[in-house]
Amino acid sequence: MEEDYYAILKVPREASADEIQKSYRKLAAKYHPDMNQGNKKARETFQKVQRAYEVLNDPEKRKLYDKFGSSFEGAGSSGPGGPQWRSAGPGGVEIDFSQFFGGGGGGGGGAGGDPFSEIFKQFGGGGAGPGNGGKRGGRRSHRGADITHAIDIPFKDAIIGGEVSLKLDRPGGQSETITVRIPPGVADGQTIRVRGQGEPGGGVPGDLLLTVRVGGHSFYTRRDNDLIVRVPVSLGEAVGGAKVDVPTPWGVIAMKIPAGTSGGKRLRIKGHGVRSRKGEGDLFVEVQIVLPATLTDEQRRLAEKFDALQPVTPRAELQW
Repeated sequence: MEEDYYAILKVPREASADEIQKSYRKLAAKYHPDMNQGNKKARETFQKVQRAYEVLNDPEKRKLYDKFGSSFEGAGSSGPGGPQWRSAGPGGVEIDFSQFFGGGGGGGGGAGGDPFSEIFKQFGGGGAGPGNGGKRGGRRSHRGADITHAIDIPFKDAIIGGEVSLKLDRPGGQSETITVRIPPGVADGQTIRVRGQGEPGGGVPGDLLLTVRVGGHSFYTRRDNDLIVRVPVSLGEAVGGAKVDVPTPWGVIAMKIPAGTSGGKRLRIKGHGVRSRKGEGDLFVEVQIVLPATLTDEQRRLAEKFDALQPVTPRAELQW
C-alpha cells in the first residue's frame, strides 16, 4: 500500500527541511515507545514516523520519493542492469552490489558516466573501487549530538508524574517549546531521555537528556521508594488515641493513632509510597506532638500532675 510520508509527518509537500525536522521531533516525542508502554498502535506509528523522516530528511531520497513514491527503493532503472536497493530498517539503506561485479549486465565498477553515481553517493560511496573493497552495504547517516538540560520539578510531580514545558534553541536562531512527560516515581538526579529532540544530524537527530532536580515538601520526604510524612497531633490525641486524616499521593487516609503514642513514632501504611517501574514502596506516618505556644498555670499544673501519676524515664537510653 502506497504510504504518504508527507501526511505521516503532517507537513505539506513543499515543506522546508526545518519544518520537516520540527514536525518529526514533536511526533517522535508523542509516539515514542518509552512514552507509550504497551501501546502497539503508538509503536507502529512511531516506526512510520521514523521511516518517513529518514526519507524526507535526505534531499536525494526525497527527490526519488517525490518521483516514484514510497516504492522508490525498488524502482531502480528501466533496464535489467540498473541498480537495485532494499530497505535495511530505520538505521539506513543497504545496497545490493552483486549485479555489478562478476557476471551480469551492469558493466564495471567505475563511476565515470554512471547515471547512478549520485544515488550511490548518498548511501556512502560508489562501486568496488579502492577503499571500498566491494563492501556490501552503505554507511549509516551521521547522528546528531545529544543535548543536556536540567529541569526543576515539584515533589508532587516526582511521585505521581506530570508534565514540564521546555524552550529549546534550534539551528538558525529559531526556538521551539516542547512538552515532556514526567514518569511517576522519577528520582532526584535521574536522567530522562527524550528521543529525537537533540541536535539534527545528517540523518537521525540526537536525544534530549534531562537531569531531574526534585523540589522539597513541607511534610513529606522520600527514601528510595518509601515516603515519610510528619503528621502533627495534639497532646490529647496522642494520650487518648484518635483518628486523623492523612493526605497521601493516592488519596486521603483515615489513620488510627493508638492511645499513648509518643512523638517520633512511625506507623506504616503498606503500598502507599512511591509507585514506579522498580516497585511499590510504603508510607510511614511519623507522629509529631504539638503543644500550645503558651500554657496557663493551670495547664502546667495538670501536666505536672500527669507526670506524677505516670512516671517515665524518657532519656534512660540517651548516650553519646
